[in-house]
Parts: sequence; structure tokens; C-alpha cells
Amino acid sequence: MFQRLREDINSVFARDPAARNFLEVLTNYPGLHALLLHRLAHWLWKKHLKWLARTLSTFSRWLTGIEIHPGAKIGRRFFIDHGMGVVIGETAEVGDDVTLYQGVTLGGTSWHKGKRHPTLEQGVIVGAGAKILGPFTVGAGAKVGSNAVVTKEVPAGATVVGIPGKIVKREEPDVAAVLDIDPARREAICQKFGFDAYGVSEDMPDPVARSIQAMLDHMHAVDERIERMCGTLRKLDASYRDGRLPELRDEDFADILDDVDACCGPTKPAQHTPGEDDKGDTQHNG
Repeated sequence: MFQRLREDINSVFARDPAARNFLEVLTNYPGLHALLLHRLAHWLWKKHLKWLARTLSTFSRWLTGIEIHPGAKIGRRFFIDHGMGVVIGETAEVGDDVTLYQGVTLGGTSWHKGKRHPTLEQGVIVGAGAKILGPFTVGAGAKVGSNAVVTKEVPAGATVVGIPGKIVKREEPDVAAVLDIDPARREAICQKFGFDAYGVSEDMPDPVARSIQAMLDHMHAVDERIERMCGTLRKLDASYRDGRLPELRDEDFADILDDVDACCGPTKPAQHTPGEDDKGDTQHNG
């Protein structure tokens, strides 16, 4: 018993730089108090003293602001930092060395009896305000970002952010696929669309940015393939006319650019030369 208590206190020192001494942790950390009371309540629950277990759990919630159902299974070296507003459901299972921050919910999405709360494997870290809802597994070493809402299984070592939760980083090595694309041309396409594909940290890439970058890469690959096809056709048939694709003009996106300026502030206005437009219209009509 005392060995487990010392282990729990040492885990606080390992994960909270604000912890200064043994007495301070033992007397002023509600996460530790909630864990100790839960172990007693869980023992009573397994002995079929369910009313007494629930009463002790309610007292623990009143004392610490942390609600852990006595039926939940908690592993070793479990640490709740700050702790206010944490809720852990009856069928939740928490592995060893798991860390939760304030406002975390390990909840369910069903009223049916049976397994309805998540399972957190060893070493999982869940940020403040995150909600993990449903009877699925969050793999070992995974990280859930603050205020994320996770409703699907998370692989080991992954990082999940957003609502609904999206995986933005998997277990190392997290190496992007090698693309046969000229970086200079890719950057030119990005500038044409007014989108900076590299404006996101590699350590925490934006899933939307990744999606747009993938579309730009796909457009680039299609463009190159069309050029090769046209070159082959010219070799096969000398009479083949190589037409040019229409260029993208700022005027075609005027309304969209105005909305962007209204949301993000003024930008440098595009230069407009009436003579060139008139010339282009004359050539088109001709």
C-alpha cells in the first residue's frame, strides 16, 4: 500500500514541474486524493458494496471536483493534473502511466449496458477539456489535444486534435511519401492560388493544409501528364494543334478575394491595366 502511494507521488514529481516536496503533493494535489479514494471505492465495488462505493465516489467528487465511477479500472502511476471537471465513466479502463488534465471526459454515447466507455492504453496523454466518447481504444503513447472530441479508435503513438478528432501525426517514423514533383513548380502553383503550403509546423501539421497540399500536388501531376500526352501526339501527328489552357486571372476570384480581405485585413491590391484587358478581349473576339 505504502509502496503504491510512493509510486503515485513520484509520478507527480516526474510529470509536474510545479511539485516541490512530498508533503505538498500529499496534501494539496486533488488528483492524488481522487485516485486514492477511487482505489478504496473500487475495492468496495468489487466486494458488491455498491451503494457504499458510490457514496464514497460522490464524497470524492465533492472534495476534489473529480468524478470517477467506482467501476472504472485505473492502472498504476495514473496522474490527473489540476483535475477540476474530470469525469471517468463506469466501464472506462485506464492503463499505466496515463496523464489527464482538467476538464477531460471519458464518457459513453449509448444507454445500453455493457462496455460503453473508452480504454486508454499505457502512456496516453489527454489535454485539457478533451472528450473521448465511446467504447473504443486509444493506443499506447497516443496524445489527445486540448478540447478535442474523439469518437473513433486512435492508433498507438498518434496525435489527435480538433472537433471531430483528426489524426495529425502517427508513430515515428512519421515520414511523408516521396513525390516525383518539382518543388519550384509546386511553390509556383501555391503562389498562384494564394496558399502557402509550408505555413504550418511540421511537428503539428494542419490536416486541412495537408489536404489542400495533396490537391495541389495532384493538379501538378495531372498537368505534367497532359503535357507529355500532347508532346506524344505532336510526334505522331504533325497536324495536331497544341492549344493552351486558359490562365487563371485575379478577376475570376474577385469576390472571394474581397471576402478574404474583409476577414483577414487589407492586402496589396492587384495591379490592373485596362489596355491589356481590352487587348485580350479583342483577341478573344477575333
